Amino acid sequence: MRIPTILKRHLSTLILMLFASTLAMAQNDDGQYQILRALYGTARNNVDVTERLRELARRDLTFRMGNSTFGVDPDPGVIKILRIYARGRYGQDRMFEYTEGSTVDGSLFTGWNGGNWGRGEWKRGWGNRNDDRDEGQYEILHARYGTARGNVDVTERLRELARRDLTFRMGNSTFGVDPDPGVIKILRIYARGRNGQDRMFEYAEGSTVDGSLFTGWNGGNWGRGEWKRGWGDDNNGRIGGGGDYTSLNIISATYGVGKQRRDVTDRVRSMVRDGRLYITVNNDTLGGDPAPEIRKALWVTYSTGRGRPQEVRVDEGERLSVP
Repeated sequence: MRIPTILKRHLSTLILMLFASTLAMAQNDDGQYQILRALYGTARNNVDVTERLRELARRDLTFRMGNSTFGVDPDPGVIKILRIYARGRYGQDRMFEYTEGSTVDGSLFTGWNGGNWGRGEWKRGWGNRNDDRDEGQYEILHARYGTARGNVDVTERLRELARRDLTFRMGNSTFGVDPDPGVIKILRIYARGRNGQDRMFEYAEGSTVDGSLFTGWNGGNWGRGEWKRGWGDDNNGRIGGGGDYTSLNIISATYGVGKQRRDVTDRVRSMVRDGRLYITVNNDTLGGDPAPEIRKALWVTYSTGRGRPQEVRVDEGERLSVP
């Protein structure tokens, strides 16, 4: 049976319309933030990379970035940061930070692939310098490094590191001490939120500390003796105070990057031994690869005894030890 020529034309037109509609939908990203501007470097030296970021966005949803990506090294010998300044659907501004060598996931941003963004709406430079103030949500009270058995006050050393850069990878060499030889150490940062609530942030030895969470990070005007409760694994020192702190409760755990994250709560719970979790974060440990060829991270929310929930983030290839 032969199809009439006029019907063929109608079918061709319909196919083209469907293809154009599908393509338009694919380019209409579902992100929550519109990019205003992008800068790459450090507080000391940085360059505008908005146009280059737009080119990269048109090519792919995710990419690993560094000096070669942007064709420039604005501050040699120092770890650089990509800062993306964006605006949410309700008009709130937010800054997203990516450490040199990490993966940028465009799924957060609306219109990512289309590149119709970053047209000069951001005028405030690297650090929102209207008042040269960091945008973190927590003020640091105190910092300790080690284990419950042996730990030291590293608040002053942390202040020195914060003045130099926004992120750093830490361990014994960072703090010049090994308070508990042969055991994985933890950096605990005790902080207070804007609502007055205390919270403890933990970083396993060898992981990266990101200062963007903390207000006044670069200025170092924090940690002046407000914290008197020690390491925090006993009745006198624990955030929230009182109770049995020997049990470890894994509240939730996810593994991946951006929207390519999977729930691994049950798997992580099964690896708790004697009230402690000690694992290497990788695809084998966590039962699969939710985002092939992209560096992932594990987020774990947990509590000990009747203590408050805490969250820890560990990059793929690094070790997690809690509590």
